[in-house]
Amino acid sequence: MNASASTHALRPSAFSPDSAPAAGLLGLAERGWLPDAAIRHGIRRLCAQRLREERADGLSGQYDLYRSRIELLRKSPIAIHTDAANGQHYELPPEFFAQCLGPRMKYSCCYYPTGEETLAEAELAMLELYGQRARLEDGQHILELGCGWGSLTLWMAQRYRAAQIVAVSNSAPQREHIERRCRELGLDNVAVLTCDVNTLSLPASGFDRCVSIEMFEHMRNYEQLLRRIAGWLRPDGKLFAHLFCHRDLMYPFDTAADDDWMGRHFFTGGLMPAADTLLWFQDDLRIDKRWLLDGTHYQRTANHWLANQDAQRERADRALAAAYGDAHRLWRQRWRMFWMACAELFGYDGGQQWGVVHYLFSKR
Repeated sequence: MNASASTHALRPSAFSPDSAPAAGLLGLAERGWLPDAAIRHGIRRLCAQRLREERADGLSGQYDLYRSRIELLRKSPIAIHTDAANGQHYELPPEFFAQCLGPRMKYSCCYYPTGEETLAEAELAMLELYGQRARLEDGQHILELGCGWGSLTLWMAQRYRAAQIVAVSNSAPQREHIERRCRELGLDNVAVLTCDVNTLSLPASGFDRCVSIEMFEHMRNYEQLLRRIAGWLRPDGKLFAHLFCHRDLMYPFDTAADDDWMGRHFFTGGLMPAADTLLWFQDDLRIDKRWLLDGTHYQRTANHWLANQDAQRERADRALAAAYGDAHRLWRQRWRMFWMACAELFGYDGGQQWGVVHYLFSKR
């Protein structure tokens, strides 16, 4: 994920009957000594717990909490814990992700219009959907914020040969991977920048489009971020953003608790936006259109990633050993649990709670 998606945290209590030592069961899960079915059951319990907690004070209390969190975003830096996000996802060897992701290395939700697509087909289907919804055209100057392993960057560069693309990532390995793929594919219309979005400086009015796929979930101050994007866009420019979301709840990933497995290992500083969160920040960009995809698309994506890691276990393990050393077997299972967490979260309630939102904004 350009920004990772998952449950609030894998808390030990989610895996345990009341009479069993919860932390011990989480340790068993991490060591692969619990069956996947039990782990998935625990994750679904956690999803139900999250919904109960967020809605415990009724509709008015939920709304008040939402408004207070919106105000906290306005007072925050643009992004927090960017180094942690890098260490947890984006500085890992690309060889690991090459074993898990599809052939285009799309580290974000894919699109399954019939539900029967292969991962490769679903990757391409989502990329083509971006092109339509962002109204991309040949010859445009396009800025991509949070380019990941380059799936959209490379697709745009190949589809729109006369376009000029500036792709931004906070990860040097991601930049190196994209630059290598550009050389292999003979693409000369891409520039990749390694930069923390907090300090990113770009020419004013330099772009026709800004596109961003699962990066906003690592951001906090959307008011400042959208203002800066508006400054980089030309007068008729547009922003297209893809975020994972809950249909009406918005909450930060808590990393303070000792039992916050997900926040500690995979999503430090992350945010679960609601489907309407960006609509609260329209001072500099106005909404043109919004689309929602139910969570079954991400459920299928994450299950494909898990199946790939299992099928390519030896190669994936070698890449994990390069990153984690002697702890690579533990991290093999943690990554498996991460894919399961994503699948069960987005598949919860038939995909009708958590899903994906696409926004198209125009410059005011």
